[in-house]
Amino acid sequence: MMGLMASDETRTETRTETRAQTRPQAPATRAWTTWTTRLLVLGIVLAALNLRPAITSLGALLEEVRDGLGMSGSIAGLLTSVPPLCFAVFGVTAPRLARRFGPGAVVCAGMAAITAGLLIRPYAGGTGGFLAATALALMGIAVSNVLMPVIVKRYFPDRVGSMTGLYSMALAFGTSIAAAATVPVTNALGGHWQTGLAVWAVLPALAVLPWIPFVRNRQAPSATVPSTPPGREGGKPAEQPPLRITRSRTAWALAVFFGLQATAAYITMGWMAQIFRDSGVSAGTAGLLLAVIMVMGVPLAFVIPRVATRLPHQGPIVVVLGVCGLAGYAGLYFAPVGGAWAWALLLGVSNCAFPLALTMVGMRARTGAGVAQLSAFAQSTGYLISIPGPLLVGVLYQHSGGWGLPIALMSALMVPQIVVGVLAGRDRTVEEEAAR
Repeated sequence: MMGLMASDETRTETRTETRAQTRPQAPATRAWTTWTTRLLVLGIVLAALNLRPAITSLGALLEEVRDGLGMSGSIAGLLTSVPPLCFAVFGVTAPRLARRFGPGAVVCAGMAAITAGLLIRPYAGGTGGFLAATALALMGIAVSNVLMPVIVKRYFPDRVGSMTGLYSMALAFGTSIAAAATVPVTNALGGHWQTGLAVWAVLPALAVLPWIPFVRNRQAPSATVPSTPPGREGGKPAEQPPLRITRSRTAWALAVFFGLQATAAYITMGWMAQIFRDSGVSAGTAGLLLAVIMVMGVPLAFVIPRVATRLPHQGPIVVVLGVCGLAGYAGLYFAPVGGAWAWALLLGVSNCAFPLALTMVGMRARTGAGVAQLSAFAQSTGYLISIPGPLLVGVLYQHSGGWGLPIALMSALMVPQIVVGVLAGRDRTVEEEAAR
């Protein structure tokens, strides 16, 4: 009898303790699944809006910046190679920083770095100061670039395609707005290129705000199981040994694909407006053409990841994008002015290899830790691969006196991009290959 009573008391105490533990956690869970999730989505969108204006706003005013700072064509080519260099150097540090400080804190600091860099660079004085301030802004972009797929995989594991599409769409929108609006805004503010570049610091300053709660609450990211959506946390994830990512052929294929599409993207952002201007197009129209290339990513960046996640093999999408790129470059070579709008549309479609690459990063790894490693490896290695491209375009342009050789180079690089993209799109994960 005493045993039964003791047993009843034990069960009663257990239930009481369970209720006591559950009650204070329920409001936190509800808060995380409603307000915090919405704030996180807002933060992702605002961060994505700021991942390219630092580059495309410069591309729209490159001629004015070159004249103002006394840059040669080769130095301008070096300037257009700074983004992939910074992304490669600083992007590889993102997973380590995220483990120590939390991904929210790192992204918040990244937005602050972009703000400071964009404010400082037009007034730094001289080419050296301009490059240093640009590097500061690009450092913030680099860590945010790498952590976006990680955050999506961790907090939205059942919506990787749609969330990747959402921030890719925001990224494309920010890119195109900067390309289209920089010249008109510069003219409206007095025609000084310094003001036209500095005004883009407002957007990352706003993007800092939604990430501040995630800086103060470091436990939320680290306490969440990477494969569990918000509101269904099950405690701290077990520590897993790092993957031998370099043993994965898929990781290498994805890195090379990322590098080649980044080469095309940064040549486009850095030089395409100048190509159109040298062909006889006005500065304002050249900026609009660049904006058309970038704005194609707004709808397609949302559609392509959703389609890609439904396919076992993403190779067919890679081929379609590559063929559009080859057609666009051919048109740009033979009739740069007559068919300028058509070539801009085709190159805009081809430029959507970027959201496809990000989607494949999320699909080629099973866990959040795997995605973090793959994202850092593919992006850092890919950006290293892309460094020579914009610089080589500047050198070829300066020494040949025209755009024939640079356009031929861009066309030639599209072929290996298609090949490695098909290899990266195969249905397998880096965990399987790294364990062999």
